[in-house]
Amino acid sequence: MSAVPTIFVVDDDAAVGRALQSAGKLLGRPVRAFDSAAGFLAAYADEPGCLVLDIRMPGMTGLELQRRLADDGTPIPVVMISGHADVRVAVEAMTLGAVTLLEKPFRLDELLAHVRTALERDATARADRAKSADAGARLAALTAKEREVLDLIATGKTNREMADALGLSVRAVEDRRARLMKKVSAGSVAELVRLLAK
Repeated sequence: MSAVPTIFVVDDDAAVGRALQSAGKLLGRPVRAFDSAAGFLAAYADEPGCLVLDIRMPGMTGLELQRRLADDGTPIPVVMISGHADVRVAVEAMTLGAVTLLEKPFRLDELLAHVRTALERDATARADRAKSADAGARLAALTAKEREVLDLIATGKTNREMADALGLSVRAVEDRRARLMKKVSAGSVAELVRLLAK
């Protein structure tokens, strides 16, 4: 999997492919073009980037591809393009999370702005997912006893209240609390709560 964000294009119109090659050069990003949704699905493997997608194509339409990606939980940002979109199609594309719907012919600077937004959205989402996965892994490393203390910390209990609830000494609660804070690399209760929220 390439770490360099890629502009994926699914459009059977060669002129759009050429416009996207120009956009890729201007943004310093590689462009991979496909003339069908099936071709894209066969090649794509959750790589960073964005998808510039034509609504009307032979076989699976752009909207059907976008719907399938959403149903499969594939979170690639989509810039939808069309030479003849109606309001219903535009609304559905936006409801499914498209960054925008551009009507052909479009200006290169307009396309660049939306592709840039889509790439930024993807980078942010990937960073958030990585943080969430890291938080989950750190929390999963806790023992059942540490998790009990963590759950009580999350409800705002003091060490004394936790000791009473668990039938332990305050010292035992403090020890468990210190171990769990170290395991999850949290320097404060506020950090711990943020970790739980991820």
